[in-house]
Amino acid sequence: MEKKLNDLIDKALSRRQFLAGGTTAAAALVVGCNNSTTTPSPTPTPTPTPLDIPDNDILNFALNLEYLEAEFYLYAATGSGLSTADALTGAGTTKVPANIAAVPWTTPAQAQFAAELAQTELDHVRYLQAVIGKNSGTPVPRPTIDLTAFGPLGVAAGITTPFNPFADPNSFLVGAFTFEDVGVTAYGGAAPLLASNIILSGAAGLQAAEAYHAAAIRTLIAGGAANSGDATFLNDANKISAVRAMLGGGKETQLSISSIVAADPTYAIAFGRTTDQVLHIVYGALGAGLSKGGFFPNGLNGTITTTAS
Repeated sequence: MEKKLNDLIDKALSRRQFLAGGTTAAAALVVGCNNSTTTPSPTPTPTPTPLDIPDNDILNFALNLEYLEAEFYLYAATGSGLSTADALTGAGTTKVPANIAAVPWTTPAQAQFAAELAQTELDHVRYLQAVIGKNSGTPVPRPTIDLTAFGPLGVAAGITTPFNPFADPNSFLVGAFTFEDVGVTAYGGAAPLLASNIILSGAAGLQAAEAYHAAAIRTLIAGGAANSGDATFLNDANKISAVRAMLGGGKETQLSISSIVAADPTYAIAFGRTTDQVLHIVYGALGAGLSKGGFFPNGLNGTITTTAS
């Protein structure tokens, strides 16, 4: 299966066959789930009434999520994370698995793909920092991040082998799948809250880039299963999706060889999530008053840090 997935990436997804045809614990990522298909909302979520949240607060919320993605991809691609300059003064630390190194890529194409994702997320961090500064705000530094939280997440999702996205290229794709759909839905949910059309335009561009990432990753996972006849990693991704659905208000599309796009089934509009729903996912628990956990053991930095429901 590994060789066939490598061939898939090297051939840049030229095979069109890919397009054929609850109980939770309020502890970090200790969430019960099953393998059933999650059901998306039947129609797009109505646009919520905008809340009186300053644009810079929303941008700093997004910056926390971009720090998380940038750290994951940088460690996967290079074996090290953000520079001191990019993490900003007062940054928290990033906890990583013991003896971490870059993912042992088996083809140059795999390494290039990871490097591109890492650079894109780093650029997103720098972009948000710059926009917040130009909008007379102060970008928050990187919060404390725990990339070992993938392990408990895998246990909660029912993945039978220890979930380590740094172990091999296939596991890396499942790790990337964990974050990318969350990024797309987070920007979709934040858009109605932004007052500035200029900032909204930039946020739409960020969402589009995250959607490109998510689509590529979802296609690679589904394509690997199609070519090899082994759905192990596709099933693992769907188990992660089930946990996200449980924590984040549903808004998931089961991944399969013939179902790659994550969107509302009636109008094919990408899902959006509230800040509360996103916090539940990254903290790995449900309930009001949550302010830390999961990938953010000390919480996010900024003003949007605690769940309201």
